[in-house]
Amino acid sequence: MNTFRYFILFILLYPFITEAQIKTPKDFGFEHIEFIYNKEKVDILIKSKQGEENIKKPILFFCQGSLPQPLIKFDENGLYGVFPFTPEIFLNQFHIVIVGKPFIPLIAEVKTLGNNYTYTDSTGKVPPVYSVLNHLNYYVNKNIDILKYLRKQTWVSNEKLIVAGHSEGSTIASMMATQYSSITHLIYSGGNPMGRIMSIIQQRRVEENDSLRLAEMEFDYWKEIVSNQESQTIENGDSYKTTYGFSVPVHPHLLKLNIPTMITYGTKDWNTPYIDFLRAEALRLNRTNMTFKAFIGTEHNYFPLNNDGKPNYNIYNWDNVATDWLNWINKNSIK
Repeated sequence: MNTFRYFILFILLYPFITEAQIKTPKDFGFEHIEFIYNKEKVDILIKSKQGEENIKKPILFFCQGSLPQPLIKFDENGLYGVFPFTPEIFLNQFHIVIVGKPFIPLIAEVKTLGNNYTYTDSTGKVPPVYSVLNHLNYYVNKNIDILKYLRKQTWVSNEKLIVAGHSEGSTIASMMATQYSSITHLIYSGGNPMGRIMSIIQQRRVEENDSLRLAEMEFDYWKEIVSNQESQTIENGDSYKTTYGFSVPVHPHLLKLNIPTMITYGTKDWNTPYIDFLRAEALRLNRTNMTFKAFIGTEHNYFPLNNDGKPNYNIYNWDNVATDWLNWINKNSIK
């Protein structure tokens, strides 16, 4: 009889137990909006200062880099960083917005993810629909639609609109700024203004030798991409369409922008020669709206390198980078 009673009690409580175990964005301090774009659900996360979620503030819209990762990743010890920097740096002045990748779950336990915290489906591959949508034009157009929607919300101040992006996200951010005039400030971090393929070739040049002509192989790869630039067939990595889109140089667009633009980069990144070129061109053309900040001796994610050339992950510079962004924004406010 007691066993039966316990069974009935468990059945009655099961929905509440299950619900308690399911994590939601609110559990991690985020507001969540499900936005519909081209009949597809898009996850938007908003990080605000606690208690000030409805206070009118400008948006800082952050474009994440590559890889099909869930925005919220956690384990038994808690949340992995949704942003590479501590968001509280900005929350006195801004609501921070980030958008999920297409058809990638919003939340996942780290133990369920693959290499680099990437999501794969039951077949062990990235969902095919993600691969089809994972290209520059999709991200730019979708993000602009989201900004148009957010700017109508009562908690959003339209005095400023900051768009920032790192790595692949820097290309997305720069093209958004080119196409959407309501953006007032652009932050371009760790990108290659000459395009992704040049970063790949630069890395191979460093790694190759007389018997291993790695860069020549990448030129052959690029030739194939150019000949099939609309192909969305996926075997490993990104489609040709994705790689082609992110390899088209954005430096002409950056040099034409009139809004305040900040470019930050680590000087040991593969992209450095090309950002240095952009910096020299900005000086030659007297582009006084552009500010450059080089983090000497650091790699793509601002970690310093040890003597063996490997990143020192014990020194985390992202908060220094973010603080420099905020100081720059405040010095370059539109009057």
